[in-house]
Amino acid sequence: MGPIRTSGRGGGTRAAATAAVGVLALAALTTGCRVETAGAAGTTAPAPPPTASARPTDDAKPGGATSGPPTRSAPPAPASPTAPRTSAAPPTRSPSPPPPPEPETLMKTGDTSERVRELQARLRQIGHFDRSPTGYYGTTTQASVQSFQGKRGLPRTGRTDTVTWERLLGMTRKPTAAELKPPTEREVAKPDPRCLKGRVMCISKNSRTLSWMIDGRVVSSMDVRFGSEYTPTREGTFTVFWKSRHHVSTLYDSPMPYAMFFSGGQAVHYSSDFAARGYSGASHGCVNVRDEAKIAALYAQVKDGDKVVVYH
Repeated sequence: MGPIRTSGRGGGTRAAATAAVGVLALAALTTGCRVETAGAAGTTAPAPPPTASARPTDDAKPGGATSGPPTRSAPPAPASPTAPRTSAAPPTRSPSPPPPPEPETLMKTGDTSERVRELQARLRQIGHFDRSPTGYYGTTTQASVQSFQGKRGLPRTGRTDTVTWERLLGMTRKPTAAELKPPTEREVAKPDPRCLKGRVMCISKNSRTLSWMIDGRVVSSMDVRFGSEYTPTREGTFTVFWKSRHHVSTLYDSPMPYAMFFSGGQAVHYSSDFAARGYSGASHGCVNVRDEAKIAALYAQVKDGDKVVVYH
């Protein structure tokens, strides 16, 4: 059989169909659609449905047609629960240590002892006590302790407690026997030239001391006080003309034990007022001695006719 020839019209039809398929394929590539094999001439592939990840707007609907219900995006995942914030506990305060105990009082006003005498001697070494130790803790000793405490930054109580005593011990040395029991409160003055010969009671108003001297040698010394400005003790060279062991003043009706008269009614004698009040008082012109043991020994040695020199 010879070859079948197609008519020229049928060949033109096939060529037109082939061209249409090519146009559709090119259109599909440019629009992003999937190319499908043409089942028949002039058939177009349907558009793909919208993806669930993007919610189309009205402008995206083809031909203005209403699409299916919009897809809802998944709700955000709930935040992972966090542990509740706990407020930091306030710092615990350690209990305050108890205050140190009050220092023990060792000596105070009104005390009398050898320890008080040592206290006075030590205070005198560093210039806080300006007289001889007596062993009695009076107002003068209290003021001296306050002075020391204030200088060292300690409470100015005037009492000698353990802290004050230890501080004083660290600044001073052990007093000698002469420092503990010196003959006089003040240093004995240089004897007047009239006192250098014979047996003399040499009395200095400047140092407020009496020295019993024999041929220029000091046998004993003691503190004395004198009359006031209204009844001054007379100055000069005198002699003892009368001794009276238990004398009582006829003018003032006051005791004058161990009296040794040297000028009218003026005498050297023991004074309990001087022993109690010190230099805050005065005599009526006599020479008062406050150490009874010393004047008792002096009274036993002095004789009538012995010299008395009173000078500044």
